[in-house]
Amino acid sequence: MSRDEDFETGLARALRRTAGDFPPPSADLVRRSVGRGRRKRLFAAVRTTAAAVAVVTAGGGLLAVGPLGGHGDGTPERLRTGSHATGQPPSPKPTPPSGAEMIRTLTGLLPPGGTVSDATGRDAEAGDGIVWPMAKLTYTTARGSTALDVTLTRQTPGVPADQQGEGGCLPVQVRPYDRCGTEKLPGGAVLTTVQSFTYPNRDTGQKRWYAVLTTADGAEVTVQEFAGGGEKAASGAADPLLSLAELAAIVRSPRWESALAALPTPPRAPATGRKAVPADRMTRVLRSHLPRGGTVSDLNAGDGLVQLVHDDGHGRNMVEADAQYDMADALAGHMGCAGVAGDCRSETLGDGTRVKTVRGRSEKGGSAQVWLVDVLYPDGRRVVAREVNSYAEAAPVTRPRPALSLELLRDIALDKGFFSG
Repeated sequence: MSRDEDFETGLARALRRTAGDFPPPSADLVRRSVGRGRRKRLFAAVRTTAAAVAVVTAGGGLLAVGPLGGHGDGTPERLRTGSHATGQPPSPKPTPPSGAEMIRTLTGLLPPGGTVSDATGRDAEAGDGIVWPMAKLTYTTARGSTALDVTLTRQTPGVPADQQGEGGCLPVQVRPYDRCGTEKLPGGAVLTTVQSFTYPNRDTGQKRWYAVLTTADGAEVTVQEFAGGGEKAASGAADPLLSLAELAAIVRSPRWESALAALPTPPRAPATGRKAVPADRMTRVLRSHLPRGGTVSDLNAGDGLVQLVHDDGHGRNMVEADAQYDMADALAGHMGCAGVAGDCRSETLGDGTRVKTVRGRSEKGGSAQVWLVDVLYPDGRRVVAREVNSYAEAAPVTRPRPALSLELLRDIALDKGFFSG
């Protein structure tokens, strides 16, 4: 055997012997390796500078603004053409921002003259359970303190946009004291600004103002502030230090562009396969039962649920209907009156349909009266018809009692038109 063959044979034996001395790999080796690689990428984000937010000509002219309310896609036409002409490869996808970068960006967008304290940040993390980047801090001036936090997120594919994210105005039935506005921006982004309260079911206490920028591709920048300090840390009626216009300027800043572009896209939501009553049918059936001569406002309709405010000339009255399938198992033992507060009556019709009627008080601490009729069919279909003697359960009462009689509410709940085309 040649010297080379001796060497190769010895080397092979040594490798096998050494490998045999190692313990077998742990079951979570792959998971830990992926996690380590993800952390290394996130740590690298701290060392990289933010991508340019605008390109300026030699004479100082601005060529592009970008998707946060400007024109185009944030890349000047001159730059796009030049890169193709020279054959340069496209720039690598930016790295998700770290908590430290989030703090620096938010701090840099605050008005001058104040001080920042108690700043904390959270790194972005991709994977099965995405962690969105966030920063929070306290901003103080001679006029007092306000707590701010900013979060970057991306909407989940396969889920309707109006069912996720922070953008858009919530229905008055849900947020009766919000002062909300939306604005469509060039490029398809939508800006939402809201003046609310830390406890949104009442119009007193600490004020919470926020702004949301939702881009055309579903990325969001949300900044909120709490007057007087951290969330629930103050109870006065003072306004936050930053105005809505200043909050809007923060979320619209091009400084977020590279961070938004780097956000991972959540996995597509799986199809639930659950049946739902279409929103237009929900609305049509409910409105067909309303007394003539009244007015309808604040319509909030979705698949399986419709809410509206009906005014018969004697005060606004919220009415809603909720229709569901396959609820027999979930409601087993819950169609009786045991443990139900208020005036409750339960009955079983000849075909086995269960009907529960309840007159009670609001569970949200207000003085409103809540009347409802809950119907469960033997095959699991369910309809709940409900009304409140106000435009929202947490709002002040607008009439002595609900406008629709219990008999009419019962007719709504027993209308099988919700389930027929």
